[in-house]
Amino acid sequence: MRAADPVALGAWYRDCLGLDADDNGLWRQEAGPTVMAPFESETDYFGSRAQQTMINFRVRDLDAMLAQLRAKGADVATATQDMAGVGRFGWVTDPEGNRIELWQPA
Repeated sequence: MRAADPVALGAWYRDCLGLDADDNGLWRQEAGPTVMAPFESETDYFGSRAQQTMINFRVRDLDAMLAQLRAKGADVATATQDMAGVGRFGWVTDPEGNRIELWQPA
């Protein structure tokens, strides 16, 4: 991921989302599904049209995660989305303008 300030962005991901990656960027997550979903090139789903990809993180409790992010002053979208049989979704934008999707599986 490109960043104007890689150290600051790495710290934001560690402090706000708990991604405690090592110096080489290695981060171990719990086993579970991974989604690779291509979208139409004109989609607004990622936020900015300049954003080519969007990271999606699984969370245990979406409401608690969004509250935690708001408490840290993060740019959290007000809306959430429920998708029957799939789960709940919410979004936050990192300090560099990258929209991130948070997913609480059903």
